[in-house]
Amino acid sequence: MTHKTNVDQPVDHVRLLMEEFTRSGIATLHLRAGNFELLLSNDPAAPSLSGAPRTGQPPAPAPMPIPQAVVAAAPAAPASSHAAPAAASNGIPDGAIVISAPNLGTFYRAPKPGAAAYVETGGKVGADDEICLIEVMKLFTAVKAGQAGTIVAVLADDGAMVEAGQPLFALVAD
Repeated sequence: MTHKTNVDQPVDHVRLLMEEFTRSGIATLHLRAGNFELLLSNDPAAPSLSGAPRTGQPPAPAPMPIPQAVVAAAPAAPASSHAAPAAASNGIPDGAIVISAPNLGTFYRAPKPGAAAYVETGGKVGADDEICLIEVMKLFTAVKAGQAGTIVAVLADDGAMVEAGQPLFALVAD
């Protein structure tokens, strides 16, 4: 497999490798280069890098505060003229708060496969409510709403790879 890209950061290389692995249908990929080791597997029974067998379910995510940059409050007057056209083009109401991904990873709307989504469009949330998970290399980050309100749009597909800062939800504050 030859894949030519113009990537400058090691994280970009890992992201591209993860995307290719996902598309390939390969069950397990183990890569070791110097003191860097990466194990990608679709097999829930595959051992982890620590040698311990996996349980098949992700660990319960530890509560993590969302960095301030992740939840963008309604923009002030000078920025609103710049933000309004982008919001309108996505069907997001003026003044909606966009909740963005805190980091690169896979976006999950539910706490585990087959479970109901944390939130749906039209659903009410509290500031501390978890609304999704972002997973990268079996590390799960819980994303919280950051403000009470109503979810007016889901802006990413469940199971999709998202970039840090990518919009995930739009929320109208109560």
